[in-house]
Amino acid sequence: MAVTVKKITLWRSEVENKSGMLAQTLKPLADAGASLQVIMAYRFPGEPTRAAIELSPVSGKKSQAAAKAAGLDRSSIPTLLAIGDDRPGLGSEIAEAIAGAGINISFLVVQVVGRRYSSVYGFETEEDAQIATNLIKKVSKPRRR
Repeated sequence: MAVTVKKITLWRSEVENKSGMLAQTLKPLADAGASLQVIMAYRFPGEPTRAAIELSPVSGKKSQAAAKAAGLDRSSIPTLLAIGDDRPGLGSEIAEAIAGAGINISFLVVQVVGRRYSSVYGFETEEDAQIATNLIKKVSKPRRR
């Protein structure tokens, strides 16, 4: 199966790093019927009292209102979601292709489940994200045997 690479909008909130903040943020979205594909939550390095929650997608008026009520705002970071078939070395090949184009990856989260991977990439510019989209698709094409 081919890789799918699409631009996504992360919704982001900086929160106090304490128990229950993720649950508190997600509850209004769940109540609004939002179906999320990406959820990232992390403490800021060196700042034990601060954390961030980022998620996607937030679509429709009801879900957007819930996200805003939960303290989330649209992030301006150009972000891609790539989903495809995994193979040994693919992550390295994608990283090399992006680096070879002189593009800096602002952040990356990857998960492999079985034979499939899902990755979320953040970039500095929309142009970098577009170039990376093409590179990820090219590198991820199934190899002929």
